[in-house]
Amino acid sequence: MKFTLSWLKDHLETEAPLDAILDALTDLGLEVEEVADPVASLGAFRIARVIEAVQHPNADRLRVCRVETLPDGPGGRVEEVQVVCGAPNARTGLVGVFAPPGTHVPGTGVDLKPGVIRGVESNGMLCSERELMLSDDHNGIIELPADAPLGMRFIDYRGLNDPMIHVKITPNRPDALGVRGIARDLAARGLGKLKPLEIPAIKGSFKSPIGVTIDHALKTKGCPLFAGRLIRGVKNGPSPDWMQAQLKAIGLRPISTLVDITNYFTFALNRPLHVFDAAKVKGSLRIHPAKGGEELLALDGKTYTLKPGMMLISDDAQPESLAGIMGGELSGCTEATTDVFLESAYWDPITIAATGRALKINSDARYRFERGVDPAFTLPGLDLATQMVLDLCGGEASELVVDGAVPETDRAYRLDPARVVSLVGMDIPEAEQRATLTALGFTLKGDMAHPPTWRPDIQGEADLVEEVARIASLTKLQGKPLSRPVSGVLRPILTPQQERERAARRMLAGLGYNECVTYSFIDAKAAALFGGGAEAVRIDNPISSEMTHLRPDLLPGLLQAAARNQARGFMDLALFEVGPVFAGGEPGEQAVHATGLLVGAAAARDPFGSRRPVDLFDAKADAEAVLATLGAPARVQITRKAEGWWHPGRSGVVALGPNALATFGEVHPSVLRALDVKGPAVAFTIRIANVPLPKVKTPTRPALKLSDLQAVDRDFAFVVDAKVEALTLVNAAQGADKALIESVRVFDQFTGDKAEAQMGAGKKSVALTVRLQPVEKTLTEAEIEAVSARIVEKVTKASGGTLRS
Repeated sequence: MKFTLSWLKDHLETEAPLDAILDALTDLGLEVEEVADPVASLGAFRIARVIEAVQHPNADRLRVCRVETLPDGPGGRVEEVQVVCGAPNARTGLVGVFAPPGTHVPGTGVDLKPGVIRGVESNGMLCSERELMLSDDHNGIIELPADAPLGMRFIDYRGLNDPMIHVKITPNRPDALGVRGIARDLAARGLGKLKPLEIPAIKGSFKSPIGVTIDHALKTKGCPLFAGRLIRGVKNGPSPDWMQAQLKAIGLRPISTLVDITNYFTFALNRPLHVFDAAKVKGSLRIHPAKGGEELLALDGKTYTLKPGMMLISDDAQPESLAGIMGGELSGCTEATTDVFLESAYWDPITIAATGRALKINSDARYRFERGVDPAFTLPGLDLATQMVLDLCGGEASELVVDGAVPETDRAYRLDPARVVSLVGMDIPEAEQRATLTALGFTLKGDMAHPPTWRPDIQGEADLVEEVARIASLTKLQGKPLSRPVSGVLRPILTPQQERERAARRMLAGLGYNECVTYSFIDAKAAALFGGGAEAVRIDNPISSEMTHLRPDLLPGLLQAAARNQARGFMDLALFEVGPVFAGGEPGEQAVHATGLLVGAAAARDPFGSRRPVDLFDAKADAEAVLATLGAPARVQITRKAEGWWHPGRSGVVALGPNALATFGEVHPSVLRALDVKGPAVAFTIRIANVPLPKVKTPTRPALKLSDLQAVDRDFAFVVDAKVEALTLVNAAQGADKALIESVRVFDQFTGDKAEAQMGAGKKSVALTVRLQPVEKTLTEAEIEAVSARIVEKVTKASGGTLRS
């Protein structure tokens, strides 16, 4: 939002200096982005007189001028300088604008220096309007009246000493998109008094030949209110200098009086309007949804093809305007326009935003309507604009034509003065709170506060507190100690899930992994590689084409980070992330995972050690370490039912029955190729919420239980089919006696041609070591043999193998 200081003072009666206004704006939440002070760019240009202008001795189109200047201002010392000028109107006695050496000329970007032009010294410049960026005119230097005060700054003489202020408006403050809304905030702060806005009573002298109707389907939402009136006999030409200066100062190009009035109201009062050339409108105007396929040549010179449902303003023959966004070229006003239809309407913000986004049209009207303008100001704004048209263009106004009604926005919230202390920590007297809200336009009835129609962001009691604290200034908030010391043991703040996320993060960092924080959005192609990319997780308004879907897994982000590191020469990586993944777009379809990724070698190059690539056992060991930290049971099952982005023969799932706790293994080679990652790459994913909580919640570790009885180790070798997994044997042996058997591990595997020569084709030998740990008494030989027999029986039954002789 841009405006000038003088424009602000049209609505705010104040003597506050510019610096105080700028500080107050930022403190009120209207952050000042830029201040363009004309003094900085045009302050060096002063009024001077050409004492003598003679022909340049070496150039036909140049003249040598003796210029009388007063560098210290009117009444100061007088200096004469010589200037070589090429303007055709340079002559003796001319009063113009002089720029001394050292001045930066904004229109050309040149810093003036003393120089020699065709053998004649020149010290400074006599300037044209284009060189001062006042217009495009550069046919001659500026000519001022003979009585213009010599030595006076040109910006003071011309009234250009008017700083332009650019403030950043948050989406919840549409009222601040008008100068009056900003003035209201400053008045509430105490920097001045808000000037009254007199609404004229416009009495039409004839009936409007152009009527308006809103399709019934749009009245409830799309366009609740549409109004207008015909003004005939207008004279459309350049707008007054004061209006052109205001519009130019904020970067708008003056077009004509009628168009400039609509732009002026857009920025002054946050009331976008539109004017139709009545002679080009066939019949009446109708607001209706597009059927689809209609074309409209808009005022920006582009033709837009409309989709079904987009709101249109059409006459009896064709579309004339894209509702609330941009008018049409066919009914646009020109200097030949004599009769105009002035329109003011209230449009639904969501509908305007959707249409503007779909057609990629950015306009000042769309920017305001999609944030929400004041619906109650629709008709008063029309009356104010009508009066300005009559004052500047003449003419005669018709009676008002209206369809629809102002939508109901009245609501009330209880004002509790104590809430300011409890929510913000500021002690503000009740009378001051009520005065603040009244100054902002709220209506107070007892302890109930009714927000004004221009504040759609006020939606609860907390918003009342925010307004009071904002106007009082949060900079006055002082830190204070707690009123009373806290005694006793505090309840834990973090939930068990949060504690486990923190524990997983600490363990992974301790294992040597570097933490990554990647976006929760990925592209559709990457999402599809990991089982995602469905419509339910597609983003309606993505930041970019690479962020169109919610991520189904953490691995895509980590692999893309690895690819970027490898492209920069970092080949050995250990990365991890703890964050959310999404199975859908509904509540309950989100989970938190902890994922680690290892790429490259397991250790750095070392002349005294071996350098080997990472493998799935590295990932398995780290996954087990994290699971142990989270309190997962020691005895789990490992299956091969991993998802499709894992290597089918080199991955596993750690589970408790149907409950999958983690997945580990090599990343599928096709996934690595698709994401441009150079392998080998192994990874693991911990599903934190699936890890069961400990049954006994104690703040200390359980008692350490050790047996002083001698453990017994027994070795078994089984001949099984080559496709039988060693884990099958281990799990079977473990189940032979859960009380006595402490551990089972594989210590040898005999495979290959030699094994098949001894044991038969398609066979292998797997050797297990089983440790028996008695607790109550030393085992006898008979008891050991009995357990051994059960082990052989269980393994034989589970694997189909035999005990190797």
